[in-house]
Amino acid sequence: MEKVLVVVHQETSEPGLVGQVLQESGYTLDIRCPAIGIELPQTLEDHAGVVVFGGPMSANDDDLPFIRAELDWIPLVLNSGTPYLGICLGAQLLARVLGAKVMPHPQELREIGYVPIQPLPVAHNPLSDLTEVYQWHKEGFELPSGAALLATGSVFPHQAFRYGKAAYGTQFHPEITRAMIDRWISKVPEQLELPGAQPYDAHMQGFDRHADNVEQWLRRFLVQDWLTLGQGCCNCPQAALAGSKLGTKPAAT
Repeated sequence: MEKVLVVVHQETSEPGLVGQVLQESGYTLDIRCPAIGIELPQTLEDHAGVVVFGGPMSANDDDLPFIRAELDWIPLVLNSGTPYLGICLGAQLLARVLGAKVMPHPQELREIGYVPIQPLPVAHNPLSDLTEVYQWHKEGFELPSGAALLATGSVFPHQAFRYGKAAYGTQFHPEITRAMIDRWISKVPEQLELPGAQPYDAHMQGFDRHADNVEQWLRRFLVQDWLTLGQGCCNCPQAALAGSKLGTKPAAT
């Protein structure tokens, strides 16, 4: 049975709907949490794909050894040609590795709750059916050089991108479940008072309206699109240089 490597950033984190879909499709999950000292593999020959999830830390936290280790490790994924999916922090880490900056919104706005996105008319854009998705973040990323922007938004303009054949980054959380929303809010309810955050009822109403569409999209994307892309070669001819292109932190203000 093929494995998918799942990288999480807290001991209590879970892969949510992404993990459920992969397991139902016959994949086993190799879940690793570098934040608690679990090492990442130095070869991906036994893995069909890599999913790097979100977390409360920043892609700019170079002082955290596990963040530094992931930034150094992602070029290995790109060079191997293994499909990479970065979600929220996982997308921001990919963007930094590819030379782009990760930074807060200039007005300190957040996206917390269901937010509209606009898929772009890019060839073979697998996000074309997505219109509203779940978000929980205060930082966004520049579009890396050589990447294709797949979706935009009104507050954070870079919502999803593709780099090479098989590396994707999404600012939003397609893995979210109702139980996960409740758990996240119960841990940090004060964040719903921050600029740009939505009240609890809006989260639940958004889930009722949009969760089915996101799940249908996710099932198609993961198995029919994304996991079929890693057969053959590395993600792009520049992948070997990715480690040397690391984006810098935004300047202090």
